[in-house]
Amino acid sequence: MARFARLYRLAGVLPLLGMLFIQQTAWACPTCKQAVSINGADTVSGYFWSILFMMSMPFLIFGGMSLYFYLLVRRARAEAAAAATVAAGVPADSHEWIGA
Repeated sequence: MARFARLYRLAGVLPLLGMLFIQQTAWACPTCKQAVSINGADTVSGYFWSILFMMSMPFLIFGGMSLYFYLLVRRARAEAAAAATVAAGVPADSHEWIGA
């Protein structure tokens, strides 16, 4: 059992040591690095808006799906209520009661 614990510990430490030695190659993609050095504030503003857009997407998608399901349930309840009134013999429109 101790042999496997040592193996798991080694499996966790080796990737960390590997990242220490290759950190310069994983610093940033060359395109982003050059864009920041050339454009400066324009690129930072672009990063700001892209991050803001990406962070808002889960909320917009979840909100849209929630609205869809809310409207779906609301429509199903209205149809069920209409079916119940027809089954009970009660007229669905109130103007039919006036003439009776």
